Amino acid sequence: MRAARKAQAALFAANVLPIIRDIQAAGYTSLNAIAGQLHARKVATANGGRWRHIQVRQILDHASAGRQQ
Repeated sequence: MRAARKAQAALFAANVLPIIRDIQAAGYTSLNAIAGQLHARKVATANGGRWRHIQVRQILDHASAGRQQ
């Protein structure tokens, strides 16, 4: 069950990361600003809630860790 959740989280992060990169390219660089833009663009969170800076950080950290392997 834990492996399935990790795989689902990785897939979600991979789908949202290009949107985050687009937001960063538009000049929004703080985690709060990115979260706000995700909310403004009506991008759903994994749990259907409101975007928070910690979720953005986790996705960016996940992407960074994937490049280091």
